[in-house]
Amino acid sequence: MKDTDIKRLLYAHLLCIFSIILSIFIPSFFLENFSILETHLTWLCICSVFVTAVNLVLYLVVKPNASSKRSSLSYKVTRFLKCCIYFLMSCFFFHVIFVLYGAPLIELVLETFLFAVILSTFTTVPCLCLLGPNIKAWLRVFSRNGVTSIWENSLQITTISSFIGTWLGAFPIPLDWERPWQVWPISCTLGATFGYVAGLVISPLWIYWNRKQLTYKNK
Repeated sequence: MKDTDIKRLLYAHLLCIFSIILSIFIPSFFLENFSILETHLTWLCICSVFVTAVNLVLYLVVKPNASSKRSSLSYKVTRFLKCCIYFLMSCFFFHVIFVLYGAPLIELVLETFLFAVILSTFTTVPCLCLLGPNIKAWLRVFSRNGVTSIWENSLQITTISSFIGTWLGAFPIPLDWERPWQVWPISCTLGATFGYVAGLVISPLWIYWNRKQLTYKNK
């Protein structure tokens, strides 16, 4: 494992973190009274767009899974459409999961769905960029000893940390503190965001620390 590969991973993750920071500060120059809490739904949409755009750019520039075969235009279009369908399916899937775990069924539907969108942005979008619409590859990466590169290793960590952050973010909601950030789903989205950022920071450091022990199988 080359240190240059780990540096590329670190720089890519720093750009992802920077995209979240930009989603907090840039809209405030164009939108009145913009803030994460006061205009939370607007921020969710903007953050999702920023993070998705950076992931797509990084995939096109870094090309961690570059194929030696040239793909036709029709193949690329079909792949893009499949990725869009997978992303929408992920959003609806998370929405259903949230409702099953206690989110309002009829009230706050938009809030719940946008929460599903931001969580899909943190988890599904990187999977689609790195692995494409390939369920078998997803199952391989998230199985034990299934990763074949540091990019897939980092994908494991960031995805799991996003889920853990979401789960931890739900704890303050039932507490009687009457804080504005306890309103559904603000604390959960903040937890997911912090979890995603933590995963982006931890994964390159963990990989660098364990680089001598890590071995990857050929695809």
